[in-house]
Amino acid sequence: MKGQAQTATGDVDQLYRKSYMRRVSLLIIVFGLLVGASLVAASVGTAKITIPDVFLSIMHAAAEKTAGIPVLGSVFALFGPPENGIAQVIVVNMRLPRILLAMLAGISLAVAGTVMQGTLRNPLVSPFTLGLASAASFGAAITIVTGAGILGLIIPGGSYYDVIVNAFLFGLTSMILIYGIARMRGTSQATLILSGVVIGYIFQAGVLILKYWSNNDRLKDLEIWLMGGMWGANWDAITILLPITAVCVILLCLKAWDLNALSAGDDIAKNLGIRVERLRIYCLLIATVAASSCLAFTGVIGFIGLMAPHICRMLIGNDHRYLIPCSALMGGLILLVSDTFARTILSPIEIPVGIIMYIAGGIFFMYLILRGKDNHIY
Repeated sequence: MKGQAQTATGDVDQLYRKSYMRRVSLLIIVFGLLVGASLVAASVGTAKITIPDVFLSIMHAAAEKTAGIPVLGSVFALFGPPENGIAQVIVVNMRLPRILLAMLAGISLAVAGTVMQGTLRNPLVSPFTLGLASAASFGAAITIVTGAGILGLIIPGGSYYDVIVNAFLFGLTSMILIYGIARMRGTSQATLILSGVVIGYIFQAGVLILKYWSNNDRLKDLEIWLMGGMWGANWDAITILLPITAVCVILLCLKAWDLNALSAGDDIAKNLGIRVERLRIYCLLIATVAASSCLAFTGVIGFIGLMAPHICRMLIGNDHRYLIPCSALMGGLILLVSDTFARTILSPIEIPVGIIMYIAGGIFFMYLILRGKDNHIY
């Protein structure tokens, strides 16, 4: 009996190691695809640049920035300038900020969708389901149409950062309203989801009113923002979003074990010592901060928060220790590839990436329906 028990334990350990290595290998593969897609995205466009010149442009720019740092500066200095004289200007000043913004937005929306689905145990929940996108759209529409900032300051025509601040704060407002309703009625999944849907419709009504009141020029600006795109990409945006995204993703990854327990049901999670109501509000709040911060810079981009988690569940399973980082990488990859396609397919004309995502998302979920892949959903 003892020998049989040891054999069974060894078999379990071997299965666990195989599962672990398979998941880690998938994460490495997706990360490699993301890096490769970044190099390709930096090389294509109206001005064609070779991938070696892309790499040398980034290394040479890093060498210039770290020239005063003894060890790091000398490492980057090993790489010479690119052969193409204008490659560094195009890659570093124009394409790289856009690539990083697409990656950060994809990461934030995918992680937010994954955590919201795990928290509410519903595979169709996303930042859009809970009214976040509609609220952010309403905040941006106020500034674009009226020129009013969140503090009541009237700026003729509105400014770039007023739109960002309004979109971000109104996105957070949607979560605050949902939390207020949950405090009165309880934090059950049904209450939170229905509250988000209702709040989303209310804010959407506000957007429609502002569209009706706006003149032609501002209506055009509003419609472009609502389509979603990376036109606002610059290094200032990356400086703001990078720490926000990194902190939010880390905080949510730390809750992976709790989310795994919650997936078994509220009662089981409570028996394991998890404060379910606090966990739900905490995860939803952090996910809202991550998604709102990126939507404020990119406008409305749909389906990332649904597609990336579904794809990763099919590849890596429901364990949030692996699902959250995999969804982050997959979301960055999907949005980066979509944005590259949007800006190059009719170059020099750019298609809003939101349009590409709606088409890709619709095709993906139609595929799931036709293939009967509901077994990958909770």
